[in-house]
This record gives sequence, structure tokens and C-alpha cells, in this order.
Amino acid sequence: MKKLFMAAMLTIVTAATAFGAASRAGVVTVDVDLSAQEKGKEVKLWLPYPVSDANQSITGISVTGDYAESGVYTDRANGSPMLHARWKGDATSRKLSFTFAAERQEVVRRAFPDKEAAWDPADYRQYLAPTSLGPTSGEVKKLADSITKGKKTVLEKARAVYDWTCENTYRDPNTRGCGKGDVCALLEKPGGKCTDISSVFIALSRAAGVPAREVFGIRLGKKAEEDITTWQHCWAEFFLPGYGWVPVDPADVRKAMLVENLKLDNAKTKEYQEYFWGGIDPYRIALAVGRDVVLNPPQAGPPLNTFGYPYAEVGGKAVDFYDPQGFRYTITYKEK
Repeated sequence: MKKLFMAAMLTIVTAATAFGAASRAGVVTVDVDLSAQEKGKEVKLWLPYPVSDANQSITGISVTGDYAESGVYTDRANGSPMLHARWKGDATSRKLSFTFAAERQEVVRRAFPDKEAAWDPADYRQYLAPTSLGPTSGEVKKLADSITKGKKTVLEKARAVYDWTCENTYRDPNTRGCGKGDVCALLEKPGGKCTDISSVFIALSRAAGVPAREVFGIRLGKKAEEDITTWQHCWAEFFLPGYGWVPVDPADVRKAMLVENLKLDNAKTKEYQEYFWGGIDPYRIALAVGRDVVLNPPQAGPPLNTFGYPYAEVGGKAVDFYDPQGFRYTITYKEK
């Protein structure tokens, strides 16, 4: 028993060491320039707005620009904060700079209780419900039941879904952005990026009766100064009764496998799989949760599939946030 315990601890320590320090701190600056967009139109901008929580500290917030008005709001369904700014139709320059200092801790949540606490699924209906691209019925339900067959507890079901997701998806580097997270399409072709792989875990978990949600954020640099404009990242959490929200990141398991050319049976793959079960590295900050998002103030367009990127509308029409050349913005990280 002692040898097994030491082996397990060595696996966790080895994986954790691969990510460096247990915390990461620096200054993030988001610079947006919408001046080149169509003239004579009202322009609106929404940015994900990080806040302090148990795992991250956000301080030194500064917002400057030539906007007509700005404010910080939250969406009603998920409570995700956002910075909103508006420029009038006669504005000739539309610039905004948003800066904040962030300190993020490594999160390790594996001290699971021996016995599952009593809970009422009605209290977590939001995290058991389907979304527009993440159904919980039909083929998704059938697959979830197959994966969790014989599993009785939330923890057992969540682990079964996590392992299946790690072992049956793959990272497709050609996916645009973080991916759409279209679960039905992904069950046909299970390749994508972080939103795709996280969405598979979440839809299957919910279909199996496990409350789960996405967390949208952005990675922090590992160098003293880096351009992190395209470093958005999504991971998942499931709710364990009597314990709380537990992070999992099957997408980073698959990313490590691709980058390091690892097979499923490689010992290092298993280390990553164990580390990202209840653990996430400190090189990221959380920005928002939720799918099918109605912003605040509401956008003119349809609900957003996700809110991990800057979003803007010119004359009520959305600007492509996946294109930082047309939608001109940069996000930089500087070590404190």
C-alpha cells in the first residue's frame, strides 16, 4: 500500500513540476482599435472582465479610451462580468485600453470525500441542462449511459466520462480559434481544440446526471513578456456534492499528446491524464462561464455560443472576433 501511495504521489509531483511554479503573476493589457470599422455607425464593444476568486487575484484595473461611455456589467444567466464601451456614430477614433494585474494559483482539488453527500439535482439544473450545441438526449445520452454503466456516484461517473474524453478525442490544430463545441458533430469526428473537447466532456457529464460547466479564460505567458492575443483557453469543471467544483482539462491532455507526440499508452500521457483530473496549472486566468450568452447590455445579434473573446458590433452587426487583423486588438502579458 505504501509503495502504491508513493507511486501515485510521484506521478502527481512529476506532472506538476512540468508546469513550473505553483503560481504565476503579471500584467495583462488588452488594446482595441475599432477606428477602421465603417464610419457613421454606432460601435459597441464587450470584453471579458476577470475578477478575483479563490484561485486568482485581479488588481490594478485601468480602463482608458475615447469611448462615449463605459461600464462593468454581468450577464443575468451566468453572472460573468464584462466591460462594455460605446462610441457614437460620429466618432472618428474608437480606441480602448484595458489593463489589470493578475496572480493565479495552481488548482489541485483531489481530496475527495469517501462518501457522496446528499444533493438535489434541481439546485444544479442550469449545469445539467442542454445547450444549443450540447444536447443531453439522443445519441449523447445513449453514449453517456454506456460510458457510465455500473457507476453509481457522481465522482465515478465524472471520472469515467473524463477518461473516455481523454482517450477518444484528439486535438486538431487546424480548428479555428478554440472551436465551436458542436457535440453532435464531434461525436462523428472527435477532433478539435479546447472548447470542442471540453464540450464533449460537459455534454456527456450532464447527460449522465453530473453537473458540469465550461470555464473560458486566457493563458498567461511563461516568458517575461509575450503576445497572448490568440491564447484563449477553455477547460471544464464538474460539481461534486459535499466538495464543490472540480477542474478537469482533457483538452490539455490531448494538446500535450500532440505537442510531445505521445501515444495513449505512454507513461507521460498517463501523468498528464492524472494531473488534469482535479488539477490545472497556474498559467491561465478565468474570464467567463456559460454558453448561449446574452450580453449586458444585450447585443443586437443572437446569443453568443461562448464569451471568451472580445466581441463588438458596428451598426448592430457583429465583427468577426476570430480575426484580430480585421477586428484590431492585441492582448499582451508582462511578468511582474
